[in-house]
Amino acid sequence: MKKLLKRTLYVVLLGILVFAIVYAWPRVPIITVFTAKGMCSSVFIADKDPERVYTEDLSFFPISLAKAKVNYEERSVTATVFGIARRKAVFREGLGAVIVLETPEEELRAASFDIPDPGYSQDTIPWPKGDVLPESLPEGVNYTRLDAILSDAFDPPGAEPLRKTLGVAVVYDNVLIAEKYLEGYDAYTEFHGWSMTKSLTGAMVGILAGEGRVDVKAAVDIPEWKNDERGETTLENLLQMNSGLKWVENYFTISEATIMLMQSDDMYEYTIGIPSEHTPGSSWRYSSGDANLVSGLIRRAVGNNEQYHQLPYTGLMHRIGMLNTLIETDAAGNFVSSSYCYGTTRDWARFGLLFLNDGVFAGDTILPPGWVDYSRQEAPNSDGNYAGTFWLQEPNPLNQLKDVPDDIFFADGFLGQRIYIIPSKKLVVVRMGYSLKNFSVNNFLKDIISTLPD
Repeated sequence: MKKLLKRTLYVVLLGILVFAIVYAWPRVPIITVFTAKGMCSSVFIADKDPERVYTEDLSFFPISLAKAKVNYEERSVTATVFGIARRKAVFREGLGAVIVLETPEEELRAASFDIPDPGYSQDTIPWPKGDVLPESLPEGVNYTRLDAILSDAFDPPGAEPLRKTLGVAVVYDNVLIAEKYLEGYDAYTEFHGWSMTKSLTGAMVGILAGEGRVDVKAAVDIPEWKNDERGETTLENLLQMNSGLKWVENYFTISEATIMLMQSDDMYEYTIGIPSEHTPGSSWRYSSGDANLVSGLIRRAVGNNEQYHQLPYTGLMHRIGMLNTLIETDAAGNFVSSSYCYGTTRDWARFGLLFLNDGVFAGDTILPPGWVDYSRQEAPNSDGNYAGTFWLQEPNPLNQLKDVPDDIFFADGFLGQRIYIIPSKKLVVVRMGYSLKNFSVNNFLKDIISTLPD
């Protein structure tokens, strides 16, 4: 009996060892990078308390295994898992947080960018460009029921987090008719939008296309791709995620996505080195690599680093009142267009409003005619799920949008961040959160729509 127990114990210990070597150990650096970067951005951009970052942004396994130390004096964060695999992130003014990899820390710290002055104050300007809300709201809306629906989207104070909603905004007929926030947050709290950054990037391409500075139908000018089929790739292929590059979008193992986001100083340079797996335009695959290729191509099209870093602000965000939004860059100064943008719930709603109104915002034509229709045009080979940096169907079938109008399209963030745009209902709904596991977006939207006039 003792021999059997010893053998059983040995087998269990061997299993634990094999698990640690094969599964856990390769992922530890991913966990610490994710934690250091996420904590650094949340603390120094969003001004969040570290304990809230742990319980919200970093609350899921295996990321929750890491511990982070915040250095407020030097504006940095160091993360470890059980005291090993140390990784450090530093904050740069105007550029956001970045992981210390090959570029010397001193060089990273020296980098900064002065975000241009928008030239106006939102305190004295009416919505949507400003924050002065109208005294009267659109008639015919059941505001009592709408308030109840929004309240039900949040976890009650002190309760176990299930719904995990941080902020919600509802815009109907161009008016912000309702908004609500988790206790401690408000209309000026910046939340991580994750892959909603891709949709912002698509809008920047639209601005450049309208100015004749890029041609989405032309093959991209990447010298490293000239001698193989990657040279046939168009900017349109990248916007629609039809590049055909060999890519795995998995954030919890060693994949192209994690190598790019967590081990690369220059994400554009890393991604142009990815080999082809399919002919461009012949196969759809969700890829943050495609989005960061677009970022690098925008940089090349602009041709000037200062103007490149100004473009999101002067060309897009400041023109539509997104004054509390920051897109972060990698160590090489490329906007991480796939993933790293922090903005307020109101700012994300303003972005949705731009697309609701066919690229025109408060009388200012931001996007060229037809760009919004182009952006929501079904991407080839995507089975009707994806368009051009926007989604047409929820990527998780469990969240199927079965009770909402067919003209819906939306920006989608990794942890349940959404900007839903429904033109037929004159509606934009923003939901910021950190999970959709116990949150039905279909029911949420259906209920909101039920409060609107027929």
